[in-house]
Amino acid sequence: MSFIPLDQLRASAQAVSHPPSAVSASRRLPPWFKVEAKTGPDYLEIKQTMDRLQLHTICEEARCPNRWECWNARTATFLILGDICTRRCHYCSVETGRPHAIDHGEPKRVAEAVQALGLRHAVITSVNRDELADGGAATFADTIRQTRQLSPDCTIEVLIPDFEGNAAALATVCAEKPEILNHNIETVKRLFPFLRPQGKYQRSMEVLAQAKQLGMTTKSGLILGMGETLDEARDVMRDLRSIGCDIMTIGQYLQPTREHLPVAHYYDPGDFAILKEEGRTLGFTHVESGPLVRSSYHAEQQVP
Repeated sequence: MSFIPLDQLRASAQAVSHPPSAVSASRRLPPWFKVEAKTGPDYLEIKQTMDRLQLHTICEEARCPNRWECWNARTATFLILGDICTRRCHYCSVETGRPHAIDHGEPKRVAEAVQALGLRHAVITSVNRDELADGGAATFADTIRQTRQLSPDCTIEVLIPDFEGNAAALATVCAEKPEILNHNIETVKRLFPFLRPQGKYQRSMEVLAQAKQLGMTTKSGLILGMGETLDEARDVMRDLRSIGCDIMTIGQYLQPTREHLPVAHYYDPGDFAILKEEGRTLGFTHVESGPLVRSSYHAEQQVP
């Protein structure tokens, strides 16, 4: 995979607003991306429970290709703090705009859903809420507490935003002692300013480092295929290990809509297998790496 300059990526991103032929190549998926969209009793129960309790999942909002597999295995990732994000990342399909007011009943409803579904491991994430002083940390903490009250044997993983580097907000979440604290780095250092213009590579690393210092088992994820090289991906892996990150996920970017960044490159499953082994060599306790891997994929298998 060759180095792709930023100006070329910007031109590629601008092209998505033009005729469909500009993005048709990125829509021809390699054969290993065939996913069976199959519903079943477990899938339907999760769907009905989320609808009944008026809850969101990142599985649906981010158009995850694994949601049929995961929901049929009775796993789903709750999306709290609404479904409108204050940031606009070029690869993400979650809606950007002005969020609604905080729903203070949401944490209890998440806890009720975890209990009703009998989950052994719950993953809780959120949109960015940069307009809030604590970025939504108090809602994360309340959701963890309420879930523990109703399902004390359920392990909890939180996938948090960067809280704009607010150390007190991070401490609020860590004080509830989730089993895993996840914050996704998403892309390589060179592409960060373009792909995540409201985020900062070093700030994200500092969030993970601070969480580790607060006693958390930490986790992060990397998306490939947005213009990076494998050597740049390896640099991210080394950076994560240098701050003690325990768990890593690596997956392939898929263009969610015609308005999003086109895929720059589809990596072969063998590339993901190599990165998995290299991650183990670096010292990660678990590396989930493959074309369809997302940050919550097989999350229940990663609990220490």
